[in-house]
Amino acid sequence: MAGAKNHDYHILPPSPWPLLTAFSALALASGLIMFMHDVAYGKLLLPVGFLLVVSCMGFWWADVIKEAHAGDHTPVVQLHLRYGMILFIASEVMFFVGWFWAFFDASLFPKAVEAVGGVWPPKGIEPLNPFKFPLLNTLILLCSGTTVTWAHHSLIHGDRKGLKQGLWCTILLGLLFTSIQAWEYIHAPFAFKGNIFGATFFMATGFHGFHVIVGTIFLIVCQIRAYKGEFTPRQHFGFEAAAWYWHFVDVVWLFLFLSIYVWGGWGATYAG
Repeated sequence: MAGAKNHDYHILPPSPWPLLTAFSALALASGLIMFMHDVAYGKLLLPVGFLLVVSCMGFWWADVIKEAHAGDHTPVVQLHLRYGMILFIASEVMFFVGWFWAFFDASLFPKAVEAVGGVWPPKGIEPLNPFKFPLLNTLILLCSGTTVTWAHHSLIHGDRKGLKQGLWCTILLGLLFTSIQAWEYIHAPFAFKGNIFGATFFMATGFHGFHVIVGTIFLIVCQIRAYKGEFTPRQHFGFEAAAWYWHFVDVVWLFLFLSIYVWGGWGATYAG
């Protein structure tokens, strides 16, 4: 029959979201630049651009969920969705490589960086004790990795109660991690500006904290979908992507903890 579908690929219908998302991202970037340069309209354009981007993301992903329910996500399409998530996580890895590079460039060769003063940590800097709250946060994230795996295992075996319980535990652990990190930032003995130690510390750990917040929101959405019964043992890529993202966040934190907290402050007098 002419026009009949005879392949496993999903041909997308026309969608307004790519174009609207592009303009929303332009508004967000413009608002951020204007805000940083104290342009009056930046304070208005920045939140508007942010809301537009978030709205487009929500509507676009809602369409993807509808496509899954309509049966458009064949095994071939699901495989390509997994490829897309893998590439996204790979790009995030390279994003963090940049911050690690900045940290190690200053810490491994302190004599080559005039602002460091020839020693690391720089003189006058008291790093945080890694074996207090940072170690606690490490244990929290490691535990959250086991609970999200529990939820995934329960889903695969049709245990919806275990799925919900595992997700709740992971979400609560993520919120606890963020709360402890916020407390740590408030009481940090060094500032963001004025020294390379504080700049690299807050940029690396701060962006990781942002990823934890995003991952927690990701898991909350999965929990809502779990209560609506949208995941099945054979089709649950949305949850699988969230679990992969959460494990990525765990691994990045281990590198941050060992390099920036433990090695980066080795031999110095800890604050507090």
